[in-house]
Amino acid sequence: MNRLEKLFIDKPHGVLNIYFTAGFPNLNDTMPLLEAAEENGASLVEIGMPFSDPVVDGETIQKANIKSLQNGMSVALLFEQLKSMRTKVGLPVILMGDINPVFQFGIEAFCQKCEEVGVDGLILPNLPMAEYLEDFKALFDKHGLLNIFLITPQTSEARIREIDANSSGFVYMVSSASTTGSTSGITEEMKTYFDRVNKMGLKIPRLIGFGIKDKETFNEANQYANGAIIGSAFIRAIDTKKPTEGAASFLKKVLA
Repeated sequence: MNRLEKLFIDKPHGVLNIYFTAGFPNLNDTMPLLEAAEENGASLVEIGMPFSDPVVDGETIQKANIKSLQNGMSVALLFEQLKSMRTKVGLPVILMGDINPVFQFGIEAFCQKCEEVGVDGLILPNLPMAEYLEDFKALFDKHGLLNIFLITPQTSEARIREIDANSSGFVYMVSSASTTGSTSGITEEMKTYFDRVNKMGLKIPRLIGFGIKDKETFNEANQYANGAIIGSAFIRAIDTKKPTEGAASFLKKVLA
């Protein structure tokens, strides 16, 4: 069984998904941060593949992308950094990013490398559902990769049900129409959206992202889904001379 699927069986509630950008703040921080995330209670980790023109990222993650690229990060180097991952960490690991660097690497070679290093799933926000089903699903399945789709408050019920039927792992519930890094917290409007989706009786677990930044917002999100995703706030916490210490301190506060 895929590690991500097993996670939601073993831990159906309170799942904490931590996001950070590969190669940030320093080029070789990827594995140390992965280890720190697991040691300090993260349920799974989403590693961002830096790209010069990210689709939905706010200012904090955009700056992390730029710094990572300046540091020399690439998809090929990321796989090199992750080659011993499964000797050091056991938690599920997802790669997230724009589809263009994946195409540049070569889609089949990319999936092969994911399987080799032990990546469990992918979030490629600009990969259309129809294209995924026609051209990529068989390849992802062959290499044991779960494909995660995003929904927003504007996503129609028909589309949500299509995603529920054709995706695996979890559904990424974008909490609002804003970019990542929102500081407004969870609003009444968001709660209405979460309730609407919950009443649909979807088969697949759901994680809430965008605006989850601390213990309070994480605990609140857990009332409406299987867990939550923290990205921008974690990026800010590790943007220090001692990134792993920043990671440990942040996670301890969220999970205290």
